[in-house]
Amino acid sequence: MKVIIIEDEDVAAKRLERLLREIAPEMEVLATLGSVKKATQWLRTNHADLIFLDIQLSDGLSFSIFESVPVSTPIILTTAYDQYAIKAFELNSIAYLLKPIRRAALEEALNKYQSLRTAFNIDFQILQEAMRPRQHYRERFLIQVGEVFRKVECSEVAYFFSAYKSTFLRTHAGKTYDLDLSLNHLEPTLDPNRFFRINRKYIVSMDSIKQMIAWSRSRVKLKLNPPPNEEQDTVVSIDRAGDFKNWMGRL
Repeated sequence: MKVIIIEDEDVAAKRLERLLREIAPEMEVLATLGSVKKATQWLRTNHADLIFLDIQLSDGLSFSIFESVPVSTPIILTTAYDQYAIKAFELNSIAYLLKPIRRAALEEALNKYQSLRTAFNIDFQILQEAMRPRQHYRERFLIQVGEVFRKVECSEVAYFFSAYKSTFLRTHAGKTYDLDLSLNHLEPTLDPNRFFRINRKYIVSMDSIKQMIAWSRSRVKLKLNPPPNEEQDTVVSIDRAGDFKNWMGRL
């Protein structure tokens, strides 16, 4: 049986190869590949019966290999990730081996491979989704008005806007507060399902959009509630118009 090891840690790769020689001396390790790029190049022109796959390689997550080259070869994952991140793998790969790999665990994985090899299938999209970092977005703001602090939940925010070299927050109730943040710094902290940056001056919430009007050059003019001070500033810019329409349609 021919196998490849996709692993960027030299010590881990050599340990795995040594264990394979001890457990299954008939196995032939065709290659040890340490990066997404090298593995992709190898798999384009070569084939193995089994792949030992580390999740995190020197140039990114190894699952991206399979976006470039179709592979139906069975896979045993080798990883230092904890159990909570591994659950999705149990249904989509033969086995996973936590580093440092133990001989008994490797033997068990190989036995499982022998019993499942004819019915094996892996869904790399599920694996990629499982490994995607979970983004935590801002839930509220602490606003200071004079000597008083007030909590403003993101659900209360109609839109953010820039004026007079400052950034402001306006609530659905029509209250306006000064923020010590630029729109550029604020934008990545907001939930993209709720807020959208329509131009250099405005980030609007879905709930604030009262009306949308077709505007020149495929743009969209928004009527917001509560009304902004300068309504001419609420036109979605040309470079954001397409994404805005997709955002509205998606949600």
